[in-house]
Amino acid sequence: MSETPSNPSNYFVRTADRVGRGTVAAIEEVGSGAMVIFQSIFWLVMGRKYRQPVRLGSVVVQMIESGIQALPILIMLNGAIGVMLAIQGIYTLKIFGAESQVTFGIAVAVVREFAPLISGILIAGRTGSSLAARIGTMRINQELDALHVMGIQPIRFLAAPAIFAMVIIIPLVTFFSGAVSLFTAALYVDATLGISISSFFDQVISVLSVGDLMHGMTKSLLFALLIAVIGVVNGASVTGGADGVGKATTRSVVQAISAIVLTDMLFAYIATLS
Repeated sequence: MSETPSNPSNYFVRTADRVGRGTVAAIEEVGSGAMVIFQSIFWLVMGRKYRQPVRLGSVVVQMIESGIQALPILIMLNGAIGVMLAIQGIYTLKIFGAESQVTFGIAVAVVREFAPLISGILIAGRTGSSLAARIGTMRINQELDALHVMGIQPIRFLAAPAIFAMVIIIPLVTFFSGAVSLFTAALYVDATLGISISSFFDQVISVLSVGDLMHGMTKSLLFALLIAVIGVVNGASVTGGADGVGKATTRSVVQAISAIVLTDMLFAYIATLS
């Protein structure tokens, strides 16, 4: 005799329960991220009053780890992106006999979209995951509790330097990455269409505005904040030992890249409304 099927209402109750718990967890993570930002700003402003300043040396070290050490891979990837845009742009515009106008499309695409997006995704995978793993390891080793016992605020000691370092260095790295992409694109355009590098950059300067540059820099600033906060929140929520560190690291990368892409889409949509 076949088993009696379970009550369909139970399935909907369990589904609603899972959705509700997931929603609450997501809201808690957003709240935790907001508190990390608020407390980091608080310790930056009020740290000296409480004799726990955010140390410049820690910020500089984080800047080197987050941005400077990532320059080789950023140069390689953004250089490849510049050549790819030139190839695809020339191929597409050749249909209309307008391949000489490829410079304008490359300039706008690199400065407004590709430089901040590629740099943000790469640093999310490289630095965001490292931040989550480091804080997660400290959590399971009870080093965060030890900091509390010693009277040291973990947010001030661990999160604030990483956040401020990324907010400073990632826009600078993005600007440099965009310059690399434009230069490699100029090399390909020069070899293919005979447009000299100086003429290429003259056209780039003529088509770009300060607003285009600020568009890309503002997005890179938002990406930096997202990467740092998501890494800190995931690292601080680690449970379950080494396996938990691995899961938190993976979750940090996935969430950071997803947040970057969604933020990029919303930012581009809002910017084009004006």
